[in-house]
Amino acid sequence: MTAVVHVAALVTTAFGLVAAAVVLAAARSARAAMAVLLDFLTAAGLLRLVGEPTWDALAAAAAVVAVRKLVVAGLYAWWPR
Repeated sequence: MTAVVHVAALVTTAFGLVAAAVVLAAARSARAAMAVLLDFLTAAGLLRLVGEPTWDALAAAAAVVAVRKLVVAGLYAWWPR
């Protein structure tokens, strides 16, 4: 089961990179592309939490969510449209 979860997290990360590239090409907005990428990375981190529900995995998922929130807030505060 954990191998399937790790593959799913890897595929989610890969799709996130592709989706961010598509958003960057279509919208010409690095801020929007970064937000999409961080959403996919958050999803991948939460998928990894399904595999091994330990305190370390929970702390890693919480850190991913916190970093995502900080980066997106920073992008919207400092990055021009």
